[in-house]
Amino acid sequence: MRAPVSVRRGVLAAAGICLLLASSACSSDDSSSTPPTTRTLASQPSQAPDLSAYPPLPAPAAPASATVSCAYPPSSKSSKPVEAPSTDGVSTAGTVGVAMATSQGPIGLTLDRTEAPCTVNSFVSLAQQGYFDDTPCHRLVTSPGLQVLQCGDPSGAGNGGPGYRFANEYPTTAFAEGDPAAQQGMLYPRGTIAMANSGPGGTNGSQFFLVYEDSVLPPQYTLFGTISDEGLATIEKIAAEGDDGSMSAGGGKPNTPVQIETVKVS
Repeated sequence: MRAPVSVRRGVLAAAGICLLLASSACSSDDSSSTPPTTRTLASQPSQAPDLSAYPPLPAPAAPASATVSCAYPPSSKSSKPVEAPSTDGVSTAGTVGVAMATSQGPIGLTLDRTEAPCTVNSFVSLAQQGYFDDTPCHRLVTSPGLQVLQCGDPSGAGNGGPGYRFANEYPTTAFAEGDPAAQQGMLYPRGTIAMANSGPGGTNGSQFFLVYEDSVLPPQYTLFGTISDEGLATIEKIAAEGDDGSMSAGGGKPNTPVQIETVKVS
């Protein structure tokens, strides 16, 4: 008998809170002596979830102002020399095109400032400083209900970051603080980009994941753009070769190594 929807949602959401990349326990980057453990997604059940049982993400709210101020407090040591982005007068309007050249083919991105201005501001700043250039995509997950390629850690170990951190934006901000719905599984659509993090408390850094099939997650991962059709074809080619299963929370290094060669902002 299939578990009730509310139970299955809760299981996936709870597991998502402790998704790890390269560590064996949940942690954050609060300690300057310990690199952040960045997570994205849950270990998945052995049977594919019924995705029709999960609601879509709520619609994003219109920006309240033309610009916002962002906070990027320092955290642990950066995996690659980089400056924190500007914090004042960050635009909430329009999109940003990004051309990501990888060893397996191009991945085009469109970043949306209206949904996540501080996240886009950080990503653009890192790209313009060459932070993502010559870095690996270190994790692939191919389980039905969780199909993503994760990148953005120059160390390739899954626990690196830019030396600063910042808070979640949409869809987390669509929920009131303490709303239990914010911990329930929802659908992150195929073709979207979201930030990995190391748990509550504003722990975003540089790691991001590319969703190449609809995936179930609690709305605790900032969604900040979309992937081009050409980019999805590149990721699907990588996913078809599978992963090495080396990560205890699910997935592992892609069997076909993926190196980001350059990330150019248009």
